[in-house]
Amino acid sequence: MHVISPIGKQVINKLRVGDAAEITGVIYVARDMAHQRMIEALDAGNGLPFDISGQTIYYMGPSPAKPGQLIGSAGPTTSSRMDAYTPRLLSLGLRAMIGKGARSDEVKKAIVEYKTVYFVATGGAGALISKCIKKVDIVAYEDLGAEAILRIEVDQFPVVVANDVYGGDLYIEGKAKYQRPVEAMV
Repeated sequence: MHVISPIGKQVINKLRVGDAAEITGVIYVARDMAHQRMIEALDAGNGLPFDISGQTIYYMGPSPAKPGQLIGSAGPTTSSRMDAYTPRLLSLGLRAMIGKGARSDEVKKAIVEYKTVYFVATGGAGALISKCIKKVDIVAYEDLGAEAILRIEVDQFPVVVANDVYGGDLYIEGKAKYQRPVEAMV
C-alpha cells in the first residue's frame, strides 16, 4: 500500500497488522534525547518545536552524513526507548511512528485510544533506507548532533504495520502463527 505522510485518519483505519506499506512525504526524526526535551518543553508550558498533530515520527539511529551526502545510514532504532514519552505525544495528535521492536502495553493502549499506527522498518537496512530520503532539514536541538529533530522528505520508505488502531500486535500475532502446543512437541 502506498501511504502519503502526513497520514490521513481514513488511511490509518485501513491499515492492519502485517500490511506492507511504502511511505512518501514528510516525516520527522526524533530519538530519546529529543523526546525528553520535547516533554520537558511541554512540562515547562512551552510548545513543541514543530506542529506534531497528524505527523509521523521516525526513530532513526544517528548516523552523520559523510561529506557530499544528504544523510548517513538511516536505520531504525529501538522504539521502546521512547515508550515513556509516546502516550503524551499521541494525545497531542501524533499520528504514526516508525522504529523497530515491540512497544509497551501502555503505548499499545494509547495507539488504540488515539487511533494511530506503529510501523516497523527493517533493522540493518539503514544504507538502503537512506536512499528513500530526498531532503533533510534540522528542525530543533541542533546541539544533539545526529540526534537533533529532523524534517525529512521520503519517497517509498518501506515499512510494515506492527500495531494498528484495532489492537493488533505483529509481535504477538506473528509468534502465534509459528508456535505449536507443548503436547504436539512431545
